[in-house]
Amino acid sequence: MLIVGIGGTLRAGSSTERVLFHVLRYARDLGAETALFVGDAINLPMYVPGQTEHCGNAAALLDAVRRADAIALGSPGYHGGISGLVKNALDYVEDLARDAAPYFDGRAVGCIATGAGWQGANATLMALRNTVHALRGWPTPLGLALNTREPLFGADGECLFPEVTGLMRVMAGQLVRFAATFR
Repeated sequence: MLIVGIGGTLRAGSSTERVLFHVLRYARDLGAETALFVGDAINLPMYVPGQTEHCGNAAALLDAVRRADAIALGSPGYHGGISGLVKNALDYVEDLARDAAPYFDGRAVGCIATGAGWQGANATLMALRNTVHALRGWPTPLGLALNTREPLFGADGECLFPEVTGLMRVMAGQLVRFAATFR
């Protein structure tokens, strides 16, 4: 079983990246293989519809999504929506339109939104869920909208809040369980 994480920012160690890392870590604890695409791995040229030649990072992302049994998708809230970096990476999924299982079809997708306030995090979570529906994926029952006004992670990268750690574990469990069910 492969669970692919996509998201984050170009800032290494961003809150979104760390949440994705931990969700995938907990999924590995449950027996899944994982692949994480954050930062420079999704700093792709702007998507051009119909262009079939892609840079190595885009090709690797598309290959991983094709093989994925489930996906963890995370974005910081930028002005109440998905960041351009994450949206552009998702635009590349259009290349999977003619696959036997197009886009995210048949796959659970855990949606994670972070923001320096509740309004932006919640609006971004809803935007991610809407995008997942448009890509024929199944958002997990639990979506994470996390306010990063106060740091969520310590210098060691570990979560400072046991309740947030618990939520990341729940999301990992849902991804693994749904992936096993729909495999």
